[in-house]
Amino acid sequence: MKYVLIIHEVADYDAWKKVFDNAATIRKEAGEVSYQVLKYENKPNQIVHFSVWTSHENAKNFFESPKLVQIRENAGVKAPHFIYLDELESGIL
Repeated sequence: MKYVLIIHEVADYDAWKKVFDNAATIRKEAGEVSYQVLKYENKPNQIVHFSVWTSHENAKNFFESPKLVQIRENAGVKAPHFIYLDELESGIL
């Protein structure tokens, strides 16, 4: 599995979340396996989307597609920062 961390500010969380939820099917079809949505402690519109993907190639194709660029603009996303990650180790303490 491959991981993607996206950090971005949104104009309005509730409006962004509605668009995010409505895109669940296309995210799954593109290769997203699971996700977490987090926010900064004192910045409710600073969102972190952490997700597991079938491949980095699938994730990049999805996130860089013109369709998704337009969806992000419509959702009020400001300057997303994408980080593609490979797991080195995990554990439970």
